[in-house]
Amino acid sequence: MLHREITTDIVVVGGGLAGVSAAISAARLGRTVALVGNRPVLGGNSSSEVRVWVCGATAHGMQRFARETGIVGELYVENQYRNPDGNPIHWDEVVFDAVRAEPNITLHLNTDVRWVDAADVDGERVIRSVTGWTMGSEIETVFHAAYVIDATGDGLIGHLAGADYRLGREAASEFGEEWAPEVADEEFLGSTLLFYTKDAGHPVRFVAPDSAKDILSTPIPRSRIIRSGDKGAHYWWIEWGGELDIVHDNERIRDELRSVIFGIWDYIKNSGTFDAETLDLEWVGAVPGKREYRRFLGDHVLTQHDILDQVDFDDQVAFGGWSIDLHPVEGMYAQHAGASQRYSNGIYGIPFRSYYSRNIANMLMAGRDISATHVAFGSSRVMATCAVGGEAAGTGAALAIEMGERPRELSGAHAERLQQVLLRQDASLFGVRNRDPLDRARDGRVSASSSETSLSAATDAAEREFGLDHDLGILVPIDPELRGLDVLVRVTADTTLRASLWTTGKRQNAVPVDRRMETWIAISASDEPQWVQLPLAWRPEEPENVVVVLHADAAVSVVLAQDGVPGVLALTHSPEADGDVNVEFDPDEALVAWPAHPLRGWVPRLEVHPPTAAYDASKAVGGYQRPYGGPQHWASTALGDEPAWLQVEWDSPVVPAEVRLVFDDDVDTELNTLHHHRSPHLVFPQLVRDYVVEGRRDGAWHPLVEVTGNRRRHRIHRLEAADAVDAVRIRVHATNGDRHARIVSLRVYE
Repeated sequence: MLHREITTDIVVVGGGLAGVSAAISAARLGRTVALVGNRPVLGGNSSSEVRVWVCGATAHGMQRFARETGIVGELYVENQYRNPDGNPIHWDEVVFDAVRAEPNITLHLNTDVRWVDAADVDGERVIRSVTGWTMGSEIETVFHAAYVIDATGDGLIGHLAGADYRLGREAASEFGEEWAPEVADEEFLGSTLLFYTKDAGHPVRFVAPDSAKDILSTPIPRSRIIRSGDKGAHYWWIEWGGELDIVHDNERIRDELRSVIFGIWDYIKNSGTFDAETLDLEWVGAVPGKREYRRFLGDHVLTQHDILDQVDFDDQVAFGGWSIDLHPVEGMYAQHAGASQRYSNGIYGIPFRSYYSRNIANMLMAGRDISATHVAFGSSRVMATCAVGGEAAGTGAALAIEMGERPRELSGAHAERLQQVLLRQDASLFGVRNRDPLDRARDGRVSASSSETSLSAATDAAEREFGLDHDLGILVPIDPELRGLDVLVRVTADTTLRASLWTTGKRQNAVPVDRRMETWIAISASDEPQWVQLPLAWRPEEPENVVVVLHADAAVSVVLAQDGVPGVLALTHSPEADGDVNVEFDPDEALVAWPAHPLRGWVPRLEVHPPTAAYDASKAVGGYQRPYGGPQHWASTALGDEPAWLQVEWDSPVVPAEVRLVFDDDVDTELNTLHHHRSPHLVFPQLVRDYVVEGRRDGAWHPLVEVTGNRRRHRIHRLEAADAVDAVRIRVHATNGDRHARIVSLRVYE
């Protein structure tokens, strides 16, 4: 046996996406990090060992403008480029490469941390070290660090250190949660195993192992959908163990899950009910994907109300958007649906106070073990949300070391600084402006070659017609005001069209919440499409989204154009709301009743009056960096032969050491590691492809950086020995397909 001791700034225990994001974020801020995981691969439940797809705030496309940015956003986009078929083996390497790229990270896989040295020091309880055993190498390692991040999922490190935590479900009376049980208990969401199949191209027989369960003796065939073509995460409902101890009964849970998988496959192959003669099992999981166990207590416990009311927090550092997604404790043996879901009207914030322990001074949490009730955990537990929390925890730990402050102080007096550091990294943060005092672009004057002022689609875009059998909503960013809008329609009989204007409740939302006004317009029948003027006017105190609803009218069809207009969406009103038949949901919830994905890529032919400022050059400097009451980026007019440009200039010279650019990668498009939903593009068309960063000196422009073939959202250009300049300009020569040059953020640091 080999014994060694390692001293590092931060030790992150847990190699899932939360731990990976925590480690990378801290390392990029200059901190040395030991990333310790007890599996041979990174990615946790998303890895090739377990193969759960990575879900997040987009909620499979239900939430709008909700895809995460920051580290997990980078992983999503890289996986889209490298791995369009969703191979979990390739996803492993995307995650591995992201960690390997950081010289400040030392990676310790197959290393199980079993011992924690915690003590009371100077009036506070701290973790002094954690000790791990590396299987296969017979190495015992003691990790000493100023901060420890528990990203284990099960919360083992905090448990061994004496951190306060909860197990199971709180009583409804404790936090006033409607979805909590009347009496607290220790029941959980269960664990899941998945399986993959393949078509062998020839008949394949299946002889069930002795362990296979006869599923006809269970409620499964009656309460769940089984199809021969489904595989992988389609079978998320193969879940069990909620009535047991998820950790201590892990082996029993695994065996039960495998017996059911083989029973389901026996049913598919040998019952004669399915067309499965040439299908064969390719892979069956052996590591249960756990959903729930310990939840540590921080200074704030995230609740059902925080999510559904979209509570604003002064120390918001991450966001979620997945439904409150609770499963019956009986799992796959329940007689009713495998999940019950409730959605917020848009993404919601998570405070930093939910990411550190209330009684262990140097421990932060990342992943499914953060400070949340069982009900709120039903939303915050999904992996992309865990990852953005990991980035917040890693950033918080790094900043705490730099400032010599504890996390509790960061959440109070230094919350804005923490948010600004996260925003500089392009982390998943909404509703926070760039107020970075070091960003010299904020001190300059911003201008551009042009800025788009129309919210209309390209005139040469393909068209189709949408009959108003149901209401149609049009999401429109209002900046600074609306005085009316024109819509192109086809009318088959004289009618009176009803239209109404709704606000969305929160600036991050994209569904109708509050009706403000309505109007009726008499229209005569015509063989040709005609423009209809809607006399709807609205002037908000600050830019926001509104939804104009064209109410159902059998005589009217709306002309749609196939073109992406930033910030404009078509929402179909679908009171019957198609969804997963294994899931119970409320069809009256705004997000469910007004889906945007049925018409994704299509926008109504419309003209908004007056011209909009939603794409003004000023949006790219000192702005929000993601959609919030509008698209929040600069967009040029349609690109022509000459490059479009965005610049910032100063009265006094600046010596630029770093230029940071954030380009638009359409955060309204859902990405999924296993491509449950597919995007046709390996690279987002909206991303700037070829550009030059220039500095102006003595009245002349000089190239500082030249880039071709860009496919990434966040680009950091460090300039060696740059001369003083009085302006910096970004000249965009080409995008990856979009007709506009779009820049979300331009920052300049000396």
